[in-house]
Amino acid sequence: MKFIVAVAFLAVALAAPQGDKKPIEIVSSNSEMNADGSYSFDFESADGTKVSESGSQKQVGPKPEDIGTVSKGSYSFTTPDGVVLTVNWVADENGFQATGDHLPTPPPMPDHVVKMLADLKAAGVL
Repeated sequence: MKFIVAVAFLAVALAAPQGDKKPIEIVSSNSEMNADGSYSFDFESADGTKVSESGSQKQVGPKPEDIGTVSKGSYSFTTPDGVVLTVNWVADENGFQATGDHLPTPPPMPDHVVKMLADLKAAGVL
């Protein structure tokens, strides 16, 4: 299902007016959908853009019907100034989590907060 949505978004993006720009060629494309609900796909375009994703079904709750899709993937592209940016991501029962050297990250917790959390955990409060 996610593959179909991703392809639909890609088709809409490619169908958008390009002005004088020529379409960017897709140099490789692979996809696999399995009977157990697992899937994977990847593609690379002539401008160096790369996308890959894989996923599977996972029980995310206590009931047998509490099944969801867990996915992971990455994409990379080159900025107009020639820098290649890569984003790795996971989407599971904990939500969407993306990482990349160019993405902002929260500052480290102050030492007194780390100590307080450790004390609370040791006391059985956390």
